[in-house]
Amino acid sequence: MNRVEAAPGQHELSHRLGELLRIGVALSKERDINRLLEAILVAAKTITNADGGTLYRMTDNQTLRFEIMRNDTLGIAMGGTSGVDIPFYPVNLVDKEGKPINSMVAAYAVHHDCSVNVADAYTEAGFDFSGTKNFDKKTGYRSTSFLTVPMKNHEDEIIGVLQLINAKSRQSGEVVPFSEDDQHLAESLASQAAIALTNRLLINHLESLFESFIQMINAAIDDKSPYTGGHCERVPTLTMMLAEAVNNCKTGPLSDFAMSDRDRYELKIAGLLHDCGKVTTPVHVVDKATKLQTIYDRIDLIDTRFEVIKRDARLAMLMGGESETSTDAFLRGVDDDREFLRKANIGGEAMRDEDIARVKAIAAKYRWRRPDGTIGDFLTVNEVENLTIRAGTLTGAERQIINHHIEVTIQMLEALPWPRHLKNVPEYAGGHHERMDGKGYPRGLKREQMSLQARCMGIADIFEALTAKDRPYKKGKTLTESLTILGKFKLNGHVDPDLFDVFMWDKIYEKYAREFLDPEQIDVVDVSSIPGYRPPPAR
Repeated sequence: MNRVEAAPGQHELSHRLGELLRIGVALSKERDINRLLEAILVAAKTITNADGGTLYRMTDNQTLRFEIMRNDTLGIAMGGTSGVDIPFYPVNLVDKEGKPINSMVAAYAVHHDCSVNVADAYTEAGFDFSGTKNFDKKTGYRSTSFLTVPMKNHEDEIIGVLQLINAKSRQSGEVVPFSEDDQHLAESLASQAAIALTNRLLINHLESLFESFIQMINAAIDDKSPYTGGHCERVPTLTMMLAEAVNNCKTGPLSDFAMSDRDRYELKIAGLLHDCGKVTTPVHVVDKATKLQTIYDRIDLIDTRFEVIKRDARLAMLMGGESETSTDAFLRGVDDDREFLRKANIGGEAMRDEDIARVKAIAAKYRWRRPDGTIGDFLTVNEVENLTIRAGTLTGAERQIINHHIEVTIQMLEALPWPRHLKNVPEYAGGHHERMDGKGYPRGLKREQMSLQARCMGIADIFEALTAKDRPYKKGKTLTESLTILGKFKLNGHVDPDLFDVFMWDKIYEKYAREFLDPEQIDVVDVSSIPGYRPPPAR
């Protein structure tokens, strides 16, 4: 075959080989599939000095799908990062009867596992270039030389095709055939590119499998407790919102913090796994909506005892033991005590000392006749313990059970053989219940002993819990109510003060609210009234 351009000199060939090695290293580092595919085609064009090219990917239904198209002369940039879809149908590899199609150059390269070097499409016999010629008529372009190279992975499977168009002379700029050196370099690049692409796809598949496994764990937790079903989704989202705000912060003590894509992925995984230990937490503790709830709310049992006492009082009156006036007064007292215990059972407000004393007094005040006729204590020791919980619905022992989930989380995560780029996941996920003053749990870490990422997750976990509207024991608080509590946490050493400032300055709470809160929770926040708030520094 006659060549318009002479073979490159030794110096030029050495330069192109060096470029090939540099490109191979760059391809191996690229994480994004679209950018990787684009880089492969651009590198092939550069190394062969081609005017245009197309990269095809093999599909599962015997076709080659257009992935990337570039043409310098026509200014065409489709697929990849261009944002422009390629409007062409895939190239069929077999006909309707399942027979191989060899008339198309790209299909031929696949079926015969070989490169095809065409000097001039308009004079080449044996291939159908009608589509190319129609394209040329519409655009005024002249598609002349073609170099088509199959891309094979490490298992010797063809995963794509690289097709280059119109090699240009480095001396004159005229279109020339692709030389043998061009073909060898393109084949070497295709081999490296196929390995890089296969590796990235494999990594992506493994990451997808890993994330699906995490979602399965979270789904199991959510299935146990529908009241906290969205917690495992919302905390990672809010954590990333805050971390991104810090990453973009250009002033203040956190301005040096920066995240790479790998850092972001590591924090995302930690967020998704931050409560994985709850898979061991008993449902009746997680879902304890009232102080007396176990499998059911035992306040109904106490109601029954009150009714027995009222019945016995009425019987005593009828039998002449008590006057109607004293009986009525007694029954009103019973009703008052019953209503008091029902309110105490809710656990929404903190119990005062006098409230706790009244619960104990009621326990001592009444005796009731059991169904078997025996007389028993009106309240059991366990019922008194629960009804005298000062705040919330959990006893000390139950609170320990809840708190134990973070220890289980840490144990589970530290037992996994994390790769280097995920090695901080246990620390990030395991620190969201620590406090800046060292009074948190499970390890009593102080601010300087924790990563910024773990401190971000701590704020996210608290704010999500305050605003959550799906808890059985409380209503979701408004933004002002939640920020007021969070601000007090800043002042008392609970949360990181610098992160609280960024949370306020960047209005993370508004971004989160738009996505997750009900309209009635989204009130107008007067930041000057929020404890601990300080204006952002002048820029």
